[in-house]
Amino acid sequence: MSHDTLDYYRPPDEDALGLVLIRAGAEGVTEIDFVDAETEPARPGPLTERAREQLAEYFAGSRRDFDLPLAPRGTDFQRRVWEALAGIPYGETRNYAELAEQLGSKGGQRAVGAANGRNPIAIVVPCHRVIGSDGRMTGYAGGIGRKRWLLAFEAGEVPMLL
Repeated sequence: MSHDTLDYYRPPDEDALGLVLIRAGAEGVTEIDFVDAETEPARPGPLTERAREQLAEYFAGSRRDFDLPLAPRGTDFQRRVWEALAGIPYGETRNYAELAEQLGSKGGQRAVGAANGRNPIAIVVPCHRVIGSDGRMTGYAGGIGRKRWLLAFEAGEVPMLL
């Protein structure tokens, strides 16, 4: 994996979100994750730069859909779930049961939830848009506080930050 590129992005409201790590390989972006600190030196490349630009546009309110080649590492089922997540429109939510049914796995909410929790590409593959069947906030690998912030941001309840 020495050919991977890596960079960091600081969201405008870094206090609420923290630092974002971006990793890409030859096939596409492999990871976008919230981190506490820069633990590796940045090795930026064209894909990490493109991801940084698109994240900045998202937080500025000028981008709702990302246009990046993605190459998440996971099982076939996980990749199917992540693909379904990518289809949830900006500002909307789905619950685990709806996603399971969409994937032809009625009753497979737990499996969908597990795959959702292993999504390696935060924000761009919007796992924060998945909520419990009762409308409650459920687990989010990045933390419930970040999930609430992202959903409020997309609902227009948090001002666009530049």
